[in-house]
Amino acid sequence: MILKILYQSDGEPVSGVKISESAGISRVAVWKHIKALKQAGVDIKALPTGYKLQDPGNLLYPFCFPAHLQDKMFHFPELDSTMDQARKMARQDQGVRHASCVIAEVQTASRGRLNRQWSSARGGLWFTLILKPDLPPPLAWTVNFAASACMSEVLTDLFDLDIRVKWPNDLLLKGRKLSGMLSEMETRADMVNLLFLGIGLNVNNDPESDEYQAISLKTALGKSVSRKQILTRFLDLFESRIADVDPPRIISQWKARTATIGTEVRVQTHDRVYEGKALDVDDTGALIVEGRDGVTRKIIYGDCFHS
Repeated sequence: MILKILYQSDGEPVSGVKISESAGISRVAVWKHIKALKQAGVDIKALPTGYKLQDPGNLLYPFCFPAHLQDKMFHFPELDSTMDQARKMARQDQGVRHASCVIAEVQTASRGRLNRQWSSARGGLWFTLILKPDLPPPLAWTVNFAASACMSEVLTDLFDLDIRVKWPNDLLLKGRKLSGMLSEMETRADMVNLLFLGIGLNVNNDPESDEYQAISLKTALGKSVSRKQILTRFLDLFESRIADVDPPRIISQWKARTATIGTEVRVQTHDRVYEGKALDVDDTGALIVEGRDGVTRKIIYGDCFHS
């Protein structure tokens, strides 16, 4: 309630007296709630004229989003994994609609492809979409490709950066990893019942390391940016793209933004490593690689590294 009052003040300070009256609690209780919000990472400044929210664009609470998205947003200060929470909510049918979004400020046990750990510190955008697509399992890959192409488009348009997709669905900026995506599927009969799409985007965090060659938007731009604006734009574009699944169109949009095709790659699967030149991505989303032995192979799944 207090955070919503501050958010709706349009950047103006709100006195403790006014918050107390609006929330129906004592001024001491207001002070305690403000302290708790600060400890949770919300940037609130105490001024002589009242309390002021410093960075409203970084808030991801449901009330911060446009009305058509609010009942799809589920925000948590900390989770082991948004993927695990999304699966739990969907299985228990806790009022989740198609394209509901589970967000965490911090993840303590997040994971990427091949069960690699993914760093999820405060300031990044960590979320999982709960999708109920009308798709047969062989076409589930289209959702991943649509998501990575959409996020690439949104970030390029917002920040005028050359952001490229890397097979199967990472995003690269200046050759460094900006975003990773992971999907898990549950089927019923011959159709997809639930598809969970987990996305980690480095926004205002500092993920840089020699091991993962990661980068954030804050590092690239030299300033913090609005996570809410990014997520709102992405959700609107993505949901419109997957409303009518057209694999050739999705592949075409993805290829227009790819950094992988034509590049020397190393692809690691569960039990093998393939090296060679990425020739193409076919109409099933598989990567076509010409190996150093001259043999052309179709790789359906794996972790791809550019040489």
